[in-house]
Amino acid sequence: MKKEFVTRYEGNPILTKDDIPYKVETVHNAGVTKFDGRYIMLFRSHLDTGRSIIGIAESEDGFKFTARDEPFIVPSKEPVFSEYEEYGVEDPRITALDGAYYITYSAYSKYGVRIGLAKTTDFQSVERVTFITQADYRNTVIFPEKINGRYVKLDRPHSDISPWSIWISFSEDLRYWGDSKLVMKPVAYHWDEMKIGPGAVPIKTEKGWLSIYHGVFPTMDGCVYRLGVALHKLDEPEVILGVGDRWILQPEDPWEVVGYVHNVVFTCGAVAEDDGTLKLYWGGADKVMCAGTAVIDELVELCLSESREAK
Repeated sequence: MKKEFVTRYEGNPILTKDDIPYKVETVHNAGVTKFDGRYIMLFRSHLDTGRSIIGIAESEDGFKFTARDEPFIVPSKEPVFSEYEEYGVEDPRITALDGAYYITYSAYSKYGVRIGLAKTTDFQSVERVTFITQADYRNTVIFPEKINGRYVKLDRPHSDISPWSIWISFSEDLRYWGDSKLVMKPVAYHWDEMKIGPGAVPIKTEKGWLSIYHGVFPTMDGCVYRLGVALHKLDEPEVILGVGDRWILQPEDPWEVVGYVHNVVFTCGAVAEDDGTLKLYWGGADKVMCAGTAVIDELVELCLSESREAK
C-alpha cells in the first residue's frame, strides 16, 4: 500500500467564506503560526472585485478557527506601499524571528507582483517594513533564525529561461538581500515539472531544514498543484540534501478538486509540534482552507531515501 504522508483532518474544510463576518468570495492560502498559546491564521480572500485582502482567524486547537470581524491587511493607502498594492495583497507567510512575527506577502499592481514585508508583535496591529523584491517574485519565505549571522529567504522569481524555480538569498538587515543562488528547479516529466515554489516557512530538524513546497504539473485538463518536500543543509541552506521524489499531498477531496481554481492544494503554513508531528495547512482549489497532520521524521526520510535531482 502506498504511504500516505499527510492525514487529512476529518472536519475539512476548516474555514470557508461562510465563516467570515464580512463579505468575501474565498478563503485560502493562509500562513499559520503559534502565538501566546493559540494558533493564528492569516488567510487570503478574494473580494467580488477579484482583488485580494488578508484576514485573520484564531484557534485553540489548530483546527477550529474563528475569524475576526475585520481584515488584518488590506492594500495600503500610504506611499510608497499604495503604488505597489493597488491590485491586492495575497498569500502571507509568517516567521517568528527576533521577538516579532514577520509577514511576507505578494503585492500586486500594474507593475507586476512584488514581495512586501510587514511585522507585528501582537497580531492586533501590523507595521509595513519594506518591499524585499522587485517584480516579478512570489512565494517568499524567511527562515526562522539567522544562519551564519545572516537572515535567509527562499522565493520564486519568474524567468522564461529557467522558469519558476526556487532561489535563496541572504541579508544582514531583512531589507537588502543578495548573494542569490538558484537552488532547485522543476524536473522534466515529473509531478512538479512545470513550476515549483516555496510553501511553508522551513522547519528545523536534526538532519536539515525541511521545506514544504508546491509543484505544478500541466495536463490536457489544466494544471494540477501538489505538495512536496525538500531538505536543506542546516549551516549551508543553499545546499539541498534531498528532494522527495513523490508528492506528499494532491487534490482529492471535492473542495480541492473543484473551486475557484480546480485541482489545487497550496500551502503557506505549517506548525511543528513538540511531539514530532506538524500541522499542515493548505488552500483547496483557491476557495477554502484545509488542514492535516504529518510526521516530521517521515518527511525528512522521504527527502533522503527517495530523492530526485534538485536541479
